[in-house]
Amino acid sequence: MASEGTARQAKLSQYLIEAYGKEKELEVALAAHIEMTTRARYKKRLKEHLKETKAHSKLLERRIEKVNGDAAATIAKAASQGNRLMATAKGPLHALRGNSEPEKMLKNAKTEYFSEHEEIATYTAIETLATELNDQETAKAARSILRDEERMAKFLEKQIPILTRQMVKEEIPAAERKATAKKSRK
Repeated sequence: MASEGTARQAKLSQYLIEAYGKEKELEVALAAHIEMTTRARYKKRLKEHLKETKAHSKLLERRIEKVNGDAAATIAKAASQGNRLMATAKGPLHALRGNSEPEKMLKNAKTEYFSEHEEIATYTAIETLATELNDQETAKAARSILRDEERMAKFLEKQIPILTRQMVKEEIPAAERKATAKKSRK
């Protein structure tokens, strides 16, 4: 039977490694999305978030090493390689999404929005776990990352209607947009 400290380390490591793998996967996905993005403000924010994501990875790697030493870091690196391969495979698929450039950006934004909320849930759980286990450094790190993820989710939430309107303007002829609007008012 594992000692209390070992169970504590194992659980913290498990959650930190999950988060680390997700951050590494998102680094690849964000880089691909940046290449496909033509809206300047959106592209700028994706680049900023990619920098944040890389910083999150480094912070998580340090926490994993602190919580559970070299074994956890080795596992985390292996997990990140697997997630990177998965994200690399998805990259070309993301380029094929949609009929137009605005639709591709919209679909990417929806995927990013989903990912941000997954991260929000992950870091909320890590913060709570760390607090319950009296690991204030990990709780503080999780809170810091959580704020970045919430900020990005809010940005994306505002982008989705903008990108949807762009897609409609590009893909639906004006006469059809107006005709539908008139019919729905009757």
